[in-house]
Amino acid sequence: MRVLSLIFGILAALGLLLGLLPFFGWLNWIFVLPPAVLGLVFGALARDRGAMTLSVVVAVLAALRLMLGGGVL
Repeated sequence: MRVLSLIFGILAALGLLLGLLPFFGWLNWIFVLPPAVLGLVFGALARDRGAMTLSVVVAVLAALRLMLGGGVL
């Protein structure tokens, strides 16, 4: 479970890098938030704080980007 959580967190972080660019904020809905939530769930099941922290940070940054871009009101 720990490995799955880290994989999902890293994939979400890579998607976040692309989603921070202008005109690519919509990628946060598809390629960032779902894997970050899955990484958070798997990290909670494995009780791994590092993987959970990575997923939470990525999800918060993606949500902040969506709020600033008008994707979440």
